[in-house]
Amino acid sequence: MPIPREIPTGARIVARVCEGVDPSDHRMKFRDYVGHVRSWDGHTLEMTRDATANGSRPEQRVTIDVDSIVTIKPVPERPSARP
Repeated sequence: MPIPREIPTGARIVARVCEGVDPSDHRMKFRDYVGHVRSWDGHTLEMTRDATANGSRPEQRVTIDVDSIVTIKPVPERPSARP
């Protein structure tokens, strides 16, 4: 899947990143970053990664180089919590 030239600021996306081959099982490993785009210049993606739903990881600011990105896809917002 081609990487888009333009991604609007504030869009919620998932960026899949290649982390390389695992030395123990020799399989390719990937990591998904889900969050909102802060900026995209075609070379570097800056985003605010969502906190986990269970609270185990807080929101994070991440910078991802285009060379490590495998795919980028839009994802819907999380449903709001019910009172």
